[in-house]
Amino acid sequence: MTQPVALRTLAETEAARLPALLARAERLAGTVLLGEHGRRRAGLGDDFWQYRPAREGDSRRMLDHRRSARGDVQFVREREWQIAQTVMLWVDQGASMRFSSSPNNADKIDRARMIGLAMAILLVRGGERVGLTGTSLPPRRGNAQILRLAEMFSRDEPRDYATPEHRAMIPHARAVFVSDFLGDIDEVRLALTKAADRGVRGALLQVLDPSEESFPYQGRTIFQSIAGTVSHETLKAGELKSRYRDRLAARRDELASLCRATGWQLGMHHTSEPAQAALIWLYHALDGSTR
Repeated sequence: MTQPVALRTLAETEAARLPALLARAERLAGTVLLGEHGRRRAGLGDDFWQYRPAREGDSRRMLDHRRSARGDVQFVREREWQIAQTVMLWVDQGASMRFSSSPNNADKIDRARMIGLAMAILLVRGGERVGLTGTSLPPRRGNAQILRLAEMFSRDEPRDYATPEHRAMIPHARAVFVSDFLGDIDEVRLALTKAADRGVRGALLQVLDPSEESFPYQGRTIFQSIAGTVSHETLKAGELKSRYRDRLAARRDELASLCRATGWQLGMHHTSEPAQAALIWLYHALDGSTR
């Protein structure tokens, strides 16, 4: 009987995380008072946007005869440009994100999920279509999509470092990647290159624990990955500080170079800092207004 009981306990724990994440994301989104974000404009799409008077060059197929029959002016029925309103999210749920050096700080993954979901809430309120990169959750509008995102964000990946999803990139959309970006840089390069090839622009938000920036370790220390696949013991941890910080700076330079080459933007956030500043930066980064 222990196995069914353990399974039920696990299921209840996982289910309890969903409303908590939603509540925290709603509170965070509520602290950000920004104007309507939607990039609403005429173009290809399925949703009606507006009527406008016909102009020279408009074909007869564009005319809306029912609306035009009400008066002497011919009208064109315009549809909303859906592609420009699509935002795709990737929130790293690898084991490395489940790290926190202090009970006073959130786990990186908790902070990343909250920022990612709060971002989705703001975008949906502004009329945007939001979904996940890849094929697991196509972009949609509405509160039901927020619930789907919260559910997807609550799933942990067992491997140490997850890789950015680069399938099914919608041409000329926007994208947001939230991660510590401490894994394979080649996977990030591949994702951003494929995105740029399809005209997708966006922002990377690197989320780090303060100790991953300062490296406060001294003496005998055992460094072990969250998933347990990597372990290193040293008697002189302090002597590794300079080399570690050089490698971290080099990784950040690589990310910045990738962003410059592909038209993306790079932001930084530490879990000891308020999440609001990161959310505001990310929100504006989609429009390129943080340059």
